[in-house]
Amino acid sequence: MTAAAIKTGNSITSRNGFTLIELMIVMTIIGILVAIAVPNYQWALIRAREAVLQENLYGIRSAIDQYYADQGKYPDKLEDLSERKYLRGIPTDPFTRKNDTWITIPPPAEKPPENSGTNPQPVGAIPLPKGNVYDVQSGSDLVGSNGVPYKEW
Repeated sequence: MTAAAIKTGNSITSRNGFTLIELMIVMTIIGILVAIAVPNYQWALIRAREAVLQENLYGIRSAIDQYYADQGKYPDKLEDLSERKYLRGIPTDPFTRKNDTWITIPPPAEKPPENSGTNPQPVGAIPLPKGNVYDVQSGSDLVGSNGVPYKEW
């Protein structure tokens, strides 16, 4: 008699595989675990990209401030920061996955001094800040997990 022989009566039957029900139960459990894990993984990826965006914005803004402190003017373009070694290179926006989609904000125009009447200022005497890059924002149209668009970070 072989090991695969089926014994009759109350004895145990030997078998070589799984039943269809056992396979279906295992597949259902795996499906439930995947359904739980995938959304959590996607949220973790989004939070990681948001952290990278915050770090990149902080680094670029710090470099702009350092450039202004050293040069007395704002950079004309973002590439000036890397050309003058304030940055190793322009960082990549983690949501657009490009480094040329950053939105640059020009410096605000200075308000004219209050005219007291005793010291009239000529119309063209308002000094304008030099340079074109005062701030930088993400070029992504997406909205962050906090409800604020990435362009406003």
